[in-house]
Amino acid sequence: MIEITDPTVRLTLDHELVGEEVQVGAKLFSDAKGWYLHPGCLPDETVMYRVYSYTEGNNTRSGNLNSGVTILSPVTVAGECNMTRGHWHEERACVEFYYGLSGTGLLMLMDESGRTWAEHVFPGSVHHIDGHWAHRLINTGDVDFAVGACWGCNAGHDYRAVEQLPFGARVFKEKDGSISVVAENRQGGEVTQ
Repeated sequence: MIEITDPTVRLTLDHELVGEEVQVGAKLFSDAKGWYLHPGCLPDETVMYRVYSYTEGNNTRSGNLNSGVTILSPVTVAGECNMTRGHWHEERACVEFYYGLSGTGLLMLMDESGRTWAEHVFPGSVHHIDGHWAHRLINTGDVDFAVGACWGCNAGHDYRAVEQLPFGARVFKEKDGSISVVAENRQGGEVTQ
């Protein structure tokens, strides 16, 4: 006879990871103002997104994986859609998978030359992210946008590289609810829509 146990971590119907080992963080507007074209007038304590992450065992062991969920609030900043900070991996050989859980949005991607493009993200969509691509999530909908992720523990986050070579486009929600993608005015790189 074998022992059957319950998992130590679970995904709730609200797409939150829960369990003793789950790390939870929130990004407030006060932390995110610098990412937007115009800072807007949201209160500093507005929660822009929440991140849930989990690693089983030794998180420095080669081949070990992280699992996580990011939930972006349905807010705009002076019309610009809510987005994550965006990053490359410190270890460029590490790939990542995203999968849509709820809501709708975009996965913005950028290669090391600055070429920028995006993929639609929706419940059930699966996205392969090459380690040489910067990536950012953008909520284009009117409800929370939840995206699951799986990536190598040794991937790391390289935010400085995105500060030096910003994404080549910004995404706005118009008053009629339509979405517009506007190319950034910067040197180098191209935007693919």
